[in-house]
Amino acid sequence: MSLDKLHIIPLGGLGEFGMNCCAIRYGDHILVIDAGLMFPDEELLGVDIVVPDIGYLVENREKVKAILLTHGHEDHIGGLPWILTELRDVPVYGTEFTLAYVEGKLEEHKLLDDTEMLEMIPGEQFQIGPFRIQPIRVTHSLVDCVSLAIHTPVGTILHTGDFKVDLASPDGHPFDLQAFAELGKNGGVLALLQDSTNVDRPGHTPSELAVKPRLDEIFGRTKKRLFFSCFSSSIHRLKLAFELADKHDRKVAVIGRSLDNSTEIAADLGYIDIPPGILINGGQIKDYPPEQVCVLISGTQGEPMSALSRAAVDNHKHARIEPGDTVLLSSRIIPGNEKGIFRMIDHLVRRDANVIFDDGTQGTIHVSGHASQEELRLMINLVKPKYFIPVHGDYRHLKRHAELAASTGIPKQTFLLEDGDVLELTRDSATRQDKVQAGRILIDDGSTADVVDDLVIRDRRHLSEAGLLLPILAINKLTGLVEGAPEIIARGFAVPDPAILTEARQVIARTLDASSNEEKGDYGVIKEKIRTDLKRYIQKNTSRRPLIMPVILEI
Repeated sequence: MSLDKLHIIPLGGLGEFGMNCCAIRYGDHILVIDAGLMFPDEELLGVDIVVPDIGYLVENREKVKAILLTHGHEDHIGGLPWILTELRDVPVYGTEFTLAYVEGKLEEHKLLDDTEMLEMIPGEQFQIGPFRIQPIRVTHSLVDCVSLAIHTPVGTILHTGDFKVDLASPDGHPFDLQAFAELGKNGGVLALLQDSTNVDRPGHTPSELAVKPRLDEIFGRTKKRLFFSCFSSSIHRLKLAFELADKHDRKVAVIGRSLDNSTEIAADLGYIDIPPGILINGGQIKDYPPEQVCVLISGTQGEPMSALSRAAVDNHKHARIEPGDTVLLSSRIIPGNEKGIFRMIDHLVRRDANVIFDDGTQGTIHVSGHASQEELRLMINLVKPKYFIPVHGDYRHLKRHAELAASTGIPKQTFLLEDGDVLELTRDSATRQDKVQAGRILIDDGSTADVVDDLVIRDRRHLSEAGLLLPILAINKLTGLVEGAPEIIARGFAVPDPAILTEARQVIARTLDASSNEEKGDYGVIKEKIRTDLKRYIQKNTSRRPLIMPVILEI
């Protein structure tokens, strides 16, 4: 790569939702924007999280000068422990609230003591090598979020992060339109990287305060306990829940580790003002009349072990849902989670609870945190980018966003990049270069040490679809003779006719009879011969291809 040119290198988040990570390189200096994870789909059997492949950063470890975090959602900070484990000694920049989230995550992975964390203050610029970083306040479903204007020797790069234009934010920190307008007045930005999540939605995204009238009504008409569930990072919604509980004379119990952690951080940093005497612990819920209790409870997406899912089947120590209680899910249904959510709702309805969720018919109980089409156009018109790169979304979202940007007539050129693409920029040109290593890393058990190969996933999928056959033979170590008849254990393999397994044993016996003593003495050879012959027989007679793993016991 040319040392006097700027390079934009997305490593995650382009072509998928989540795993957001982008490298900005000038000469021997690399900045990394965000370090997100992605939760696996159903095909990734047993995988807990997916993080970006940072092979390019590892190859250039000494050039990576900082990791800049736009905000504290998991799809932007969740991969940080993995990245820091690979890179080491890279300072992490974030706003006060974002760093508070990161601190707990790094402490859990025993990385906190070895990581330098530096606070970014919106509006205050700072220098890292040739880069002058300007954090700009934006509004989102989380608090303390920023876009990053990165001033470089060849021009300004603007990475919006996740945003919507909310001029009446509940935390008193509105979207900083003026700062973006100033970027446009000063010649515009060289390249704009903009959030594509809601590009299909026309108009404007409502303010966080748009949910207040409907939530107020629900608090007012609920005659028994109110179970209020939202994303643990929805600090605006938690703040509103405390305000409405206080207004309607309800005590508040917080149930669920993630909610409890978020509430504590937000209260410590002044984002939630908890009225004196309103908080009770879970064990005190039964001490108050039902009409005086509001339970903030985690588990909006029907996660199997979440507090709300356990309460729905009457398996929670403190959260007991009784007939006439109201359960409010103030969140959206994330695609892919429908089955789990509706299964949980069915359990709640069986308990005669009144369940209110965002099905499009029950009023405004949730609003998105992402900009819709008119806000995306507004940003483009404000900052006047020469080049436009849509980020954060599936390919169809990126394509639609590029078309929307082009329709404004402002960008000189739009670029549909994918993970690993390299865009080289000068003051007057932008060209694609060869790709760098990119992709995904699959992690088991939530541990950054348990990386899962694609081969393992393939085997798991094979087992789930076709089952397993274990031919077991006992061979006398001294004589080399097979002791007794071979056994076959089937797991997850539906045998249409018991005679098939009987004949399969005969197949093994014939394979052994046709093998020399030397072959029988080489367990690797005899296992492969048995596997090949048995595979051919099973496939011919059942049209199935189970995983066949011969086991030889020495006696």
